[in-house]
Amino acid sequence: MENNMGKDNMEIGNGGNDMSKVAVFFGTGFEEIEALTVVDILRRADIETDMVSVMGEKSVTGSHKIAVKMDKLLEEVNFDQVDVIVLPGGLAGTKNLEACEPLMEQVDRFVSAGKTVAAICAAPSILGHRGHLKGKKACSYPSFESHLEGAEVLHQPAVIDGNIVTGRGMGASVPFGLAILEKLKGKETARQMAEKIVFM
Repeated sequence: MENNMGKDNMEIGNGGNDMSKVAVFFGTGFEEIEALTVVDILRRADIETDMVSVMGEKSVTGSHKIAVKMDKLLEEVNFDQVDVIVLPGGLAGTKNLEACEPLMEQVDRFVSAGKTVAAICAAPSILGHRGHLKGKKACSYPSFESHLEGAEVLHQPAVIDGNIVTGRGMGASVPFGLAILEKLKGKETARQMAEKIVFM
């Protein structure tokens, strides 16, 4: 993981901002493993993590026809209480997220305020399209690298650069989830979690 934060002395459940709250946004056609791995890892670390539908329904179906029950609809989210926005990939899912203007307004607001926005697979293209990757290191699914406008494109599973976290694709779902955890609770917490889930 690429990390410029230098925050490395915290332990699972015992450091960092234990009141952190994460919102993972789901559009029809999302990549199931990319979205749910993040939810799993963060909840294991006792980080409050909501699954949020941008489709107006409490059940959202992924790219492999797996329906997932959401915790909230977009309009029920109090973004002032959210610390991290997560955008899973999947071609159709990414398009549905990008077409959701209220969510895009919050993405812009978060980036401007220095709050963390994380995107994986096709979804980093959203950040590229909105000008949020200029001068940043980032990664995405290979065929979407041309959409990372202004970024230094890295071929790593997950990249942290300031308040932006990006992941390369489904096979990078665990490193991506661990990178978000690292942002919230530090390198040591992420290392311990990787060991706990037998990630090698």
